[in-house]
Amino acid sequence: MFAKLFAKICSYSHDTDGATAIEYGLIAGGISLAIVAAVFAFGDSLQAVFQTIAQAMGNAQGRVELVQ
Repeated sequence: MFAKLFAKICSYSHDTDGATAIEYGLIAGGISLAIVAAVFAFGDSLQAVFQTIAQAMGNAQGRVELVQ
């Protein structure tokens, strides 16, 4: 009886089904953490860049309307 229980435990330790899914989940979690860290680290400077672009586009739109 004890030998059968030990054999089942050993078979579970050697079973690799589902390992790839777990690895992909860990990779996806790591990538998402990196994205979150980058947004927190560079968020203010990115906001400034997008505001500058938005202002430049607004100025360009005003110039196009004046030409027409």
